[in-house]
Amino acid sequence: MSDITEPSNLDLSEPLRRALGDRYLTYALSTIMHRALPDARDGLKPVHRRILFAMRELRLSSTGGFRKSAKISGDVMGNYHPHGDAAIYDAMARLAQDFNVRYPLVDGQGNFGNIDGDNPAASRYTEARMTAVAEALLDGLNENAVDFRDNYDGTLTEPVVLPAQFPNLLANGSSGIAVGMATNIPPHNIAELCDACLHLIKTPDARDDTLLNFVKGPDFPTGGIIVEPPESIAENYRTGKGGFRLRCRYEVEDLGRGQWQIVVTEIPYQVQKSKLIEKLAEVIQTKKVPILGDVRDESADDIRLVLEPRSKNVDPDVLMGMLYRNTDLEVRFSMNMNVLIDGVTPKVCSMKEVLRAFLDFRREVLERRSLHRMEKIDHRLEVLEGFIIAFLNLDRLIDIIRYDDAPKAALMREDWGRDHVRATDENDYRSPPPATEESLTDVQADAILNMRLRSLRRLEELELLREQSALMEERAGLEDLLENPHLQWDAIAEQLKVTKKQFGKDWSIGDTPNAGARRTTFAEAGQVEDVPLEAMIDREPITVVCSQMGWIRAMTGHIDLTRELKFKDGDAPRFVFHAETTDRLLVFGSNGRFYTLSAANLPGGRGMGEPLRLMVDLPNEAQIVDLFIHQPDARLLVASTAGDGFVVPENEVIAQTRSGKQVLNVRGDVSALVCKRVTGDAVAVVGENRKVLVFDLTELPEMGRGKGVRLQKYKDGGLSDATTFTLADGLTWLDPAGRTRTQTDLAEWRGKRAGSGRMAPRGFPRDNRFNQS
Repeated sequence: MSDITEPSNLDLSEPLRRALGDRYLTYALSTIMHRALPDARDGLKPVHRRILFAMRELRLSSTGGFRKSAKISGDVMGNYHPHGDAAIYDAMARLAQDFNVRYPLVDGQGNFGNIDGDNPAASRYTEARMTAVAEALLDGLNENAVDFRDNYDGTLTEPVVLPAQFPNLLANGSSGIAVGMATNIPPHNIAELCDACLHLIKTPDARDDTLLNFVKGPDFPTGGIIVEPPESIAENYRTGKGGFRLRCRYEVEDLGRGQWQIVVTEIPYQVQKSKLIEKLAEVIQTKKVPILGDVRDESADDIRLVLEPRSKNVDPDVLMGMLYRNTDLEVRFSMNMNVLIDGVTPKVCSMKEVLRAFLDFRREVLERRSLHRMEKIDHRLEVLEGFIIAFLNLDRLIDIIRYDDAPKAALMREDWGRDHVRATDENDYRSPPPATEESLTDVQADAILNMRLRSLRRLEELELLREQSALMEERAGLEDLLENPHLQWDAIAEQLKVTKKQFGKDWSIGDTPNAGARRTTFAEAGQVEDVPLEAMIDREPITVVCSQMGWIRAMTGHIDLTRELKFKDGDAPRFVFHAETTDRLLVFGSNGRFYTLSAANLPGGRGMGEPLRLMVDLPNEAQIVDLFIHQPDARLLVASTAGDGFVVPENEVIAQTRSGKQVLNVRGDVSALVCKRVTGDAVAVVGENRKVLVFDLTELPEMGRGKGVRLQKYKDGGLSDATTFTLADGLTWLDPAGRTRTQTDLAEWRGKRAGSGRMAPRGFPRDNRFNQS
């Protein structure tokens, strides 16, 4: 151990807890500020901002040529964003996907993915350039509109934020997961956002609810219908958190002769069409929506999903209501407007706060661009004054340039006597030309020496005088603008109006007209009442067949119940009865649970059927006690092998899930044994000891769940069978020959519940079961 040396930069006295805390805090801040959360001013994350800046440096304008995406992502990675090129390309590709971004910032050429969820082609196969929207975000970048900082290795500079002519944060939205926080902002319509900004300029103290008169809600690139209540939308924008219920857009096509189909033309935002179709197919296969017959994808450039009902008698609204609950034809988009409000501090903002941050930033950009323009004007006025002096003293100027060994120094030493220099109404402007000395400045001397000979003509001098006048007038206007906040807001308002007109409803992208028009509309969700199963399924006769090994099937029509049927080797029939497709079947397991099946969902009768255990979660160790058709308002007698039981209403045993519903509680070696529909006024039980007890039905309690009460007392063994009957009609059973026997005089076996009973009557079956027909 003595040969191991500690690193010199490791502070061994620093506690591990503090060291971990400091380092994790550094990582968290880096993730929050430089990866996950967008800037409220331009709505971009650093990677998107660097992609657009790199494309600008490559001169990839919206009207210019395309460049390979590999070149773009390589420049971004090498110059500004030292991360994986795959991550950079994925981010750039998303900016080109019109189904993900409301206003695409990248114009892609090639395969940039699709709404089915397919990935873009490799970067070497695709090309890209900026869109007009991206250029609007970059406008003014070369006019000192924003601060620049060194890139990661200090060799270049990059903008801290982009000037952004419109509130891109809300226009295109954003999503990201940071450390301990996340953001998810839906896209909106630029024209509506500009209207809201104009109102906020006119009324700075406007309420959040007032802004909803202009921004109705999100405007998703894939369209759809928002069914969120207006009061909920207002609360979402007021707090910056909430959600929106978004549904697909569909229309009902009439096929004639009463036939119809539903055609989905717009699917919810961020739902992959391929996965949606898979879910619809699964819903059909599992028959969660039994009234849906088929789904077809007939999409080309547009969305066209065809949904065929199983029956023409179904209401389309009922079908769609069930699909909303079971598929992604309706989704909930969660909103969390957590942004870097000043580029540094994360904050959950309301819509008003986000728009206010954007407008304050636009005012800062306007001031910086105005100051930059004034500097350019001052420089140009200084040059123009030197040119005018040159025209007035042309002979002397030529003489110096021709014969002097150091013409620049000579020009700067010369006293040009500029009292007679012509200018145009300088008194009309508060600021005179910047040069007032009697000698030329260094800038003026350089400009004169670099002037072309063909510029030495009278017409050029007149043009310079006019340019000088126009620049001085523009400078005076800029001074007024910088001194008057009202003029500044008026200028910002005019810029917003221009942006609204440029990207409004008449704006087109490629072959897509009116791309700026609102795509997402609003509607009330409405209430679709639950329709009984029999109302959604065509009623058809079937014969339910379940074997001893638990294979179940439904044969078409009501067949002869004595007909010989085919089963697997070693298997035999157990339950065979007539039913209808609208019936619900109840399965009672030896574990005391009831399971519910839809007769319409049973496999067809062409084969051997399917195991019942694949349809419900019946454990392998549990056996099927009984299988029968559910009858509303009926009652059931359930009992266990221990001789405990009770009466339960049949409506209370219906299970809503595959796992069933526990009704009869059993433990240890005890299992459920009897499930009989209650008829008559008396109960008959028989034990394994062949003793029979008859008592009044009123002695049994009616319960929804439990262990039950004692039916019969045993010294050894347990319960064999139990049934209910009408005492006046007598107790019946089937003898071994299949004949019905009836015992009308039951006084010998009558008693109270939980008694021992007496030996069974003569001729009672040896299997100790009533076997009633």
